[in-house]
Amino acid sequence: MNTSLNSAQGGDPDRLLTIGTLAERTGLSTATLRMWEQRHGFPTPQRLESGHRRYLEADVAAVERVVRRREAGVRLDVAIADSIADPEPGGLSVYAELRRKHPHVPVQRLHKRTLLALSWAIEDEFCAKAERAMIFGAFQHERHYEAARLRWNELAMVSGAAFVLAQFPGMEQPQAQERGPVLVPLPPDEPMAREWAIVCDSFELPAALTAWELPGQLGVPDRERVFESMLTFDPTTVRDAARTCARVAQRAGGEGASSALHELADQPAPGYADLASVSAMLGRVLAYVDRFGG
Repeated sequence: MNTSLNSAQGGDPDRLLTIGTLAERTGLSTATLRMWEQRHGFPTPQRLESGHRRYLEADVAAVERVVRRREAGVRLDVAIADSIADPEPGGLSVYAELRRKHPHVPVQRLHKRTLLALSWAIEDEFCAKAERAMIFGAFQHERHYEAARLRWNELAMVSGAAFVLAQFPGMEQPQAQERGPVLVPLPPDEPMAREWAIVCDSFELPAALTAWELPGQLGVPDRERVFESMLTFDPTTVRDAARTCARVAQRAGGEGASSALHELADQPAPGYADLASVSAMLGRVLAYVDRFGG
């Protein structure tokens, strides 16, 4: 057995699993596992010097995540990609996902007042005007969403689907509203409970703003708090942001989240953010920032 394999298992070859054991542990057939490996390169076996395949304990959990996502209606190749990208259940983050997959997107430190201006401008020029867009908003706390509730009720009426993620005290299950977005409660330890996001996934007007609040700002005035933020109009990057939000909503049991994930499964067709709308959005940003003394 090679050195790296011994190292991966702490020198204990008995901890390696045969494909039959992996199949038994996950409820799949060996033929299915071999087909997945042949077509998708997953799960990736360790190779003994004899050439036999062996699997790690981590592969059991990875395959089980794929099975759960398949049962939720997610396409196989997307479920596999999600399982690889998200090895630890409960650890989803739009900001981290974009940093990992799209390191070319610039990161800037912005005050909350500027993020507000950007968010409102995206809502006005993109979410409200895009044809049946799928939109997601992450607000951290319920009080932040309350200030935007009327705006989001209107956006939900013209969108294909709308989800709001935040810490909603006393709300144990997502709430689907007749005239408004699906409200998805986040536990305090969920990474997205500390994030700011506005995602508009559409062909003609894709946009995503995500930001992570820097720690150690308990005594800082609300609008002066600083976030590391990313803004993009690239359809592929926006689609990855939307998928992450939809997966968080699905995990929480949000109505329509599985359907949203299914719609987001394909890569977006080549599109573009209309330059006139981008210009209008930037004009609104300047007006909003000026209004609040940014």
